[in-house]
Amino acid sequence: MSLSTVQPHAFNSEVGKAVNVEKSKLFSPVTNKSVTYKNRIVVPPMCMYSSTDGFFNDFHLAHYASFAFKGVAAIIIEATAVEPRGRITPHDAGLWSDEHIAPLKRIVDLIKTQGTIPALQLAHAGRKASTSSLWSGSKLVPELEGGWPNDIVGPSEIPFDESHGKPRALTIPELDAIKQKWVDAAIRADKADIEVLEIHNAHGYLLQSFLSGNSNKRTDIYGGSLENRMRYPLEVIEAVRKVWPEHKPLWVRISGTDFKHPDTMERDEEGWDIYQSIEYAKALKKIGVDVIDVSGGGNRAKAAYSLFNFAKLYQVEMANAIKHQANIATAAVGRIIDPKDAEAVLKEDKADYILVGRAHLNNSGWLNHAARELGVSNVWANQYERGQRAF
Repeated sequence: MSLSTVQPHAFNSEVGKAVNVEKSKLFSPVTNKSVTYKNRIVVPPMCMYSSTDGFFNDFHLAHYASFAFKGVAAIIIEATAVEPRGRITPHDAGLWSDEHIAPLKRIVDLIKTQGTIPALQLAHAGRKASTSSLWSGSKLVPELEGGWPNDIVGPSEIPFDESHGKPRALTIPELDAIKQKWVDAAIRADKADIEVLEIHNAHGYLLQSFLSGNSNKRTDIYGGSLENRMRYPLEVIEAVRKVWPEHKPLWVRISGTDFKHPDTMERDEEGWDIYQSIEYAKALKKIGVDVIDVSGGGNRAKAAYSLFNFAKLYQVEMANAIKHQANIATAAVGRIIDPKDAEAVLKEDKADYILVGRAHLNNSGWLNHAARELGVSNVWANQYERGQRAF
C-alpha cells in the first residue's frame, strides 16, 4: 500500500505543475520513455556526507522531501557508491549491498507521492576516494579514522593532488570486477523503484579519470588514444544499460572539459575538452544513453575554474554543443540561479533540462520563486499555500 493511499490528504502529485503552462518553457512537461517530468526543474546530485556504512537515514528523507514538496520534476539522489572503496568520504551513501535497498526505497516512496521522479546517481570515486567531507577540507582520511588510504585505485598511479592519496593502477581483472559492481548496484536501484538512473562519469572520479589524458597514462587497451580512453567507461555504461529496464531513462553526467582554460570551447587534447566530449556523447547515444548531464572540471587540481570561482551559466555552452552536435538531449547545470536565465536556456534550445543545485540548498522553494518571476501560476502543496502571500 502506498503512502498516498494511507495518508491521502498529506500528498499532492500535482505540486509544481503550471496552470498556465503556455507562459513558460521551464514549466512545460516533457516525456522521455516511460517517465513524464511535470516541469524542467531537476535537483542535481549533491553529496550530503551524512551516511554511516552507506545507509540513507532520516536526514536524507527530510532533505529530499523538502524539494519534492515544492514540486520539482525530478530529484537525482546524491552520488551513491557501488563499492565501499568507491566512496569519496567514509560518510557517502552506498548501494553495494541488498541491505541498502530498503532505506533508499523509503525516500523514493515519499518523493513519488508528490509526483516527483526519483532518480539516483551511481558513482565510484576512484583516485579521489578516502577523503574528508567538503566542510572538513577534503583531505586524505587515515585508516584509524575510517579511511582506506592504502586501497585507493585509478587508471594510473597519479594522485589528484598532494592532499589526496596515491592510487594503485587497476588491473584488467579488477576492472572487470568493478564493472560487475556497477551492474549489481543498478539492479538494486531498480528494486528500490528508482525511475531514472544516472552514471557519474564526471569530476575526476573513476570513469572520468579514464577519459582524460591528465589522469590516464595506461599503455594497454584502456589508455592512449581517445578510443582506448573511452573504452572502459563505455563498457561499464553499456553493461549497466543491459540490466537497467529499457523503459527507464539512463542519464550520464560528464565533465565537458578539464578546465585547463577558462573558455569551455578551447582545446585540451592532452587532457579532456568539449570536442572529445562530443565524440564521447555520440558513443554514449549509440549504447542507449538518453540524456547527457553536462558538468565540468574536477579532474585537474589547478583548473581555470574551481568549486567556488565560476561565473553564472558557465557550462551552458557545452550542453548546447553536445545537444546539437551529438544529437542527444542534455541537462544544463552550474550557477543557474536566475529563473529568467533558466527560461532562456530552454527557449534558445541549448538544453532540455535545468539542474538547480546550490540555489535549492539556499531555498528549497526555488521553483515557487521561479514561477513568480516568470508569471506562471503553479500548484502549491495544500499545506504551504499560505506561503504565496509572502511574495
